[in-house]
Amino acid sequence: MPEQLIGEVVIRGVTTDGRKFRPSDWADRLAGICSHVSHDNRLNFSPDVQPVTRAGVRCVVINSRLAALDARIFKFLLDFARENDLEVADGRKHGR
Repeated sequence: MPEQLIGEVVIRGVTTDGRKFRPSDWADRLAGICSHVSHDNRLNFSPDVQPVTRAGVRCVVINSRLAALDARIFKFLLDFARENDLEVADGRKHGR
């Protein structure tokens, strides 16, 4: 499998000039576009788009395979980060 399809992209809740992104639940809202409600009425986030907290900062972790599975959603997520001037970083690589 090509390297670009097995890693992660992390959208951090910090702007490129260091300000904390608001509202505080932005990561849950953004990841919610790929979620579903289960039979017990619980919200389940996609394994490809997860809200997390890393080093005290709310983030959205996107599995890079989403680019192949649904290029429109992958582009939407990255466009959201660009339009809101959020930091985007490569996440960990699987298999390392």
